[in-house]
Amino acid sequence: MLKTMPDLSRSQHNAEAPPDDAAAVSALRSAVMRLSRRLKHQRVDESLSPTEMAVLGTLAQCGSATPGELARKEHVQPPSMTRIVALLEAKGLVRLEPHPEDRRQKVVSPTERAEAMLEESRRKRNAWLAELVGELTEDEWDVLRAAAPVLEKLAHL
Repeated sequence: MLKTMPDLSRSQHNAEAPPDDAAAVSALRSAVMRLSRRLKHQRVDESLSPTEMAVLGTLAQCGSATPGELARKEHVQPPSMTRIVALLEAKGLVRLEPHPEDRRQKVVSPTERAEAMLEESRRKRNAWLAELVGELTEDEWDVLRAAAPVLEKLAHL
């Protein structure tokens, strides 16, 4: 039987969690981090850093963006994003175009090569994860399937 997480209000957010909840939070953090690291190793192009792949993924998901917008979305400083974009441009994975409203800025867009690389990366990671899921019981898979939208929500809070 699934134990649901308690509904913590914002005022309770900073309070110390009960021991059972603290242990569950710790286990969730550890499992998500370990799984994330393992997924990051399922890369198609080993020459790209995880950060470069993340930027390409953000562009694919959100569309074209300025380097400043990308920096905010990826939680990095603008100068760091400028360097990342320059590296991706040199590799032929993004193109820079003038901003339609502010000619002082550039808009970053993924190239067809980047889109193909991302699609192949998604395919490889999905296949790897599907293989792992094949080791679960039907009940475990049902729980995981039900948890996916909750994990997605947590990822965007």
